Amino acid sequence: MSCVLGLDIGTTSTIGLLLRLPGEILGVVSRPVTLTSKHAGWAEEDPAEWWANVCAITRELIDTAGIDPAEIAAVGVTGMLPAVVLLDAQGGLLRPSIQQSDGRCGAEVAELRDERDEAAFIAKAGNGINQQLVTAKLRWIARHEPDVFARIATVFGSYDYVNWRLTGERAVEQNWALEAGFVDVASHEIDDDLVAWARIPRGAIPRKTASHEVMGRVSAEGAVETGLAPGTPVIGGAADMIASALGAGVTRRGDILLKFGGAIDILVATDQVKPDPRLYLDYHLIPGLFMPNGCMSTGGSGLNWFVRNFAGGEAAAAECAGLSLHQHLDRLADARPAGAEGLTVLPYFLGEKTPIHDPAARGVVDGLTLSHDIGHVWRALLEGYAYACAHHVEVLRDMGHAAARVMVSDGGSNSRVWMQIIADVLQQPVHRLKGHPGSSLGAAWTAAVGIGAADWAGISRFVQQDETLEPNPAHAQAYAAGYARYRDLYRRLAGRDAARDSA
Repeated sequence: MSCVLGLDIGTTSTIGLLLRLPGEILGVVSRPVTLTSKHAGWAEEDPAEWWANVCAITRELIDTAGIDPAEIAAVGVTGMLPAVVLLDAQGGLLRPSIQQSDGRCGAEVAELRDERDEAAFIAKAGNGINQQLVTAKLRWIARHEPDVFARIATVFGSYDYVNWRLTGERAVEQNWALEAGFVDVASHEIDDDLVAWARIPRGAIPRKTASHEVMGRVSAEGAVETGLAPGTPVIGGAADMIASALGAGVTRRGDILLKFGGAIDILVATDQVKPDPRLYLDYHLIPGLFMPNGCMSTGGSGLNWFVRNFAGGEAAAAECAGLSLHQHLDRLADARPAGAEGLTVLPYFLGEKTPIHDPAARGVVDGLTLSHDIGHVWRALLEGYAYACAHHVEVLRDMGHAAARVMVSDGGSNSRVWMQIIADVLQQPVHRLKGHPGSSLGAAWTAAVGIGAADWAGISRFVQQDETLEPNPAHAQAYAAGYARYRDLYRRLAGRDAARDSA
C-alpha cells in the first residue's frame, strides 16, 4: 500500500510522520525550533529554519523506513495558526515570522476597534477584533517597519509557506484565512473589503484552498531539497490544533480536546456557527462541521521557560533520581497540597489570547512567602494553566457547548501530575489518549483523504484511550477557591470592572 507524509510546523518543534495506509505508522521524527522574544510580548521564528527541518525530517523518514520516495502518495502540512510570513516580489523572506502568540499589537487592535463596529465585524468575519488578527499585525508593521511593509507581495501562514517551498504554488488554507480575518463566513470566500482593511493589495493574499484540496505538486526544486518524488500531491493543509483534534477523534457534540503543546488549545466540534468574541471560530477538517476553540499564548513554552531559567538548582537531584527536570518538578509538586498553599500564578507570559484577549496581560506570581519552595511554585504554575482551561470550559458551556467528555493530548498530557490537577480543577474525568502522535497524524490523514485513499472515519483506528483520571472530590473546595482567586487577581490587576470580564 502507498504512504502519506504528515508534517507539523509547530511552535517548539517541527515533526514529521510517515504513515503506510491504511494504518501503520512507519516513523516519527522531530527537530527543535527556536522561538525568540526580543521584547515583552514578542514571539518570532525563522521560516527558513522550518524549511530546513522539513528537508532533514523528510529525508530521515524515507531513509529509515527504507522506502522509495515514489511510494509517498501525498503530503499534508499542518502548523501553528495564524503565523504571519511575508515575502517580497522575488519570493524572499522580508522578516522573521510573527507568531500567533505575539502580543505586540495592542495599540493597533484598539485602533481597529475604533474604526469598525465589532459586533458587525464578528457577524461577518466569524472572529473578534483582537491580537490574533493578521490585519492588526500588518498595521503594526506598517507603523514600525514601513520599509518592510512597502515591499510586501505575499502574506500567508506557516504551513502555507512550507507548501510554497514544496510546490512553488502560493495559496492560503481556509483556516489561516478565517482566523486571519479575511473570510466572509456567509460566502466562505476571501472578502475584498476585509483584505483592504489591512491596507495591503488584494493580490498579497493568495487563493484560498480547502484543507483536503490538492493545492499543488512537489516541484523539481522541492524534490531535490526534500528527497520527495517530483509531482507528489500536496494538499491544502490544516491548522495544527484542528489536525490534532481530528486525530483525537473529536467529531461528536460534547467532545472537548485539551491539547497541551507549546501553547494550550481547547477545541469542540459542532455543526453550528456561533461567533463569540471570547473564542476563535475555525472550520473542522470534516466538511460541514465547525470548531470553536480557544488558544492560550503559552503552555509548554511557559513551563520550559521556567525550567531553563529557574530550575537549574534541581538538576543534580533530578539526575540522581533518574528523572528529567520536568519529572522531578512534577514529583515535588505532587507532594504539595492542592492550591499550593495560597500561591497563585497567572500564566500570561506573552500576554494572553483567549478568552481575555489582552496582549498587555503579564505573568504574575501572587502570594509568595518564605514558606514556599520550588515545588509550590511548580504546582502553582500547573494549577494556573488548569484554571485557564477551566475558564475556557466555562465560556464553552455558556455558548451551549457543555463538556460531555474531556480528552487530553500532546506532550503535556504525558505529565500525570498535571493531568490530575486538570481533572481536579474541572471536577470531570480526563481521558488521556494513548500514543496520539498529535497534529502530524491529522495532516497525514487529511492528505490521504485529499487523494481519495481514505475517508474521514478511518482515522478512528488510531484513537486509543489510555487511562482515565478521575477527579478527587477532596480537592474540589480548594480548587473552587483557587479558581476564584485566579479570576479575581486578573480583574484587579487589569483594573477592569468585574462584570465586563466575567463573561
